[in-house]
Amino acid sequence: MRLILGSASPRRLELLAQIGIVPDEIRSADIDEEPVKRESPRNCALRLARSKAEAVDADASDLVLSADTVVAAGARMLAKPRDAAEAERFLKLLSGRRHRVITAIAARKGDETRAKAIETAVRFRRLSEQDVSRYLATGEWRGKAGGYAIQGAAAAFIPWINGSYSNVVGLPLAETAGLLHGMGLKR
Repeated sequence: MRLILGSASPRRLELLAQIGIVPDEIRSADIDEEPVKRESPRNCALRLARSKAEAVDADASDLVLSADTVVAAGARMLAKPRDAAEAERFLKLLSGRRHRVITAIAARKGDETRAKAIETAVRFRRLSEQDVSRYLATGEWRGKAGGYAIQGAAAAFIPWINGSYSNVVGLPLAETAGLLHGMGLKR
């Protein structure tokens, strides 16, 4: 069985390597990632992960793994910021409060798709204007849901998490390993 990673995220590839899983191929799915009106963050992540897995062209014997990460401050979803101004708004919104990081993972083999969502609570300390401007200057916010990377300079903003650290990076490893094993991957 070939494993296809349905994601172009270098972080997801690195995370899989940490647990000894190397995909045979990487094929990112081209889908509309806009949230649906009144959709919960959890349901949005699940829908997008499933859609990505189902959009990847694969043989019936291939196993496709995909994921989607959503950052939620209350009911508000924080996607990947379009520019530095939006990243600044996100960081100021997260400053001094808790938020949720939900990563949904989906695996598809043939006509069967299984998906699950994992949630981690994250607390930011209060950020000063200087904290925000220094972080924006790093450029780490680009391409990151919520506008930050816990595995980078933003680690200094986060005194507490409850749940999976790798989930916040973009792929909950224990749950991903279990899902892949349950779908027949024997690596």
